[in-house]
Amino acid sequence: MNQKLRLQLSSMMFLEYFVWGAWYVTMGTYLSQTLQFSGVEVGLAYGAVSIAAMVSPVFVGMVADRFFPTERILAFLHLFGAVVFVLIANADEFSWFYILFQLYAICFMPTVALTNSISFRNLDNPDTQFPGIRVLGTIGFIVAVNVVSFSGWEASKNMFYVGAACSVILGIYSLVLPHTPPKDKGAKVTISDVLGLKSLSLLKERSFLVFFISSILICIPLSFYYAWANPFLNELGMENAGSKMTLGQISETVFLIVMPFFFRRLGVKMMLVVAMVSWALRYVLFAYGDLGPTVWMLYLGILLHGICYDFFFVTGQIYVDNKAGEKIKAAAQGLITFATYGVGMFIGSYISGEIVEMYTLSEAGDALQRSWESIWLVPAALSAAVLVLFVIFFNEKKKVNMPEEVNA
Repeated sequence: MNQKLRLQLSSMMFLEYFVWGAWYVTMGTYLSQTLQFSGVEVGLAYGAVSIAAMVSPVFVGMVADRFFPTERILAFLHLFGAVVFVLIANADEFSWFYILFQLYAICFMPTVALTNSISFRNLDNPDTQFPGIRVLGTIGFIVAVNVVSFSGWEASKNMFYVGAACSVILGIYSLVLPHTPPKDKGAKVTISDVLGLKSLSLLKERSFLVFFISSILICIPLSFYYAWANPFLNELGMENAGSKMTLGQISETVFLIVMPFFFRRLGVKMMLVVAMVSWALRYVLFAYGDLGPTVWMLYLGILLHGICYDFFFVTGQIYVDNKAGEKIKAAAQGLITFATYGVGMFIGSYISGEIVEMYTLSEAGDALQRSWESIWLVPAALSAAVLVLFVIFFNEKKKVNMPEEVNA
């Protein structure tokens, strides 16, 4: 791979995830503290991302891969998204905010797949070259959160202006990315193909069915972290809470590097069990941690993100890759992504809002008083319940191998 291509793709990934990081971590604080949206409304706002995740494969498969060059679609979606972001920043009534944000999410979520597609189709050896490109995305996400956090904008609409500005830059920059024509032009593609419905046959096997159901269920407590960790830390009074939360992305990168070591020694079931235990433990730590002597609990809860995410989602992707035959491998990955990031996290976003609203006790001036201990013990209990069900019913006898690209 020549250095020009590496620079182009790495810059694209940095900007793509910078846009995401500008709002995703801190939006809950802005909505709950500045706009005074209820817990249910904040949950619905984050649920819009999951709806977009369910729509995204249909858009990419039925439109992007068939009619237009990928880089031009990427440019259009980001430039249009920037305009919507400006409108979002000036929407202070929930119904308008939700409509505009849902529109933006539907624009943004397909771009994640599109940037991956541009990378894979222009690299000589994606298995070994892509990780080095993709890591710039994680760095971009971390930088964006820190920019918003250290600027004092965690509760400010300025986060959307930051995202809009970066979207404009990426939209224009996309036009000079390598030309990537539609890969399925003229081909017949059905919604069944796009959503991976042909892989439903895998659900006939008990171990895969248990894994599939557990994946959906574990994404319910996962949603609590994404929507409510930043508002929680800010309400406690943690300085630059968003910046502290990027320790989770650093942890994610570190555990991805050491993951092959653990995978060979633990196997699939124990990797997934460790992830679920970590999920439950994280929420217990949040429930009882504070900014006093137990502040270490908050930091440990954030750092556990690497184990929670890598040991479950990456292990799950490897498991699906091994279980599916060559013909339905891509379909199976699409199905599990639709089920987790779409169905599971949508349900979780809504439930998290309901739980937060249930434990919002009273108002003191403009500040809402929430029983965070009670709130965090709910996803802790949900994670523990999924763990018990998984341990009892999952019994995969076939050995699962670590792909070469992960070992690399």
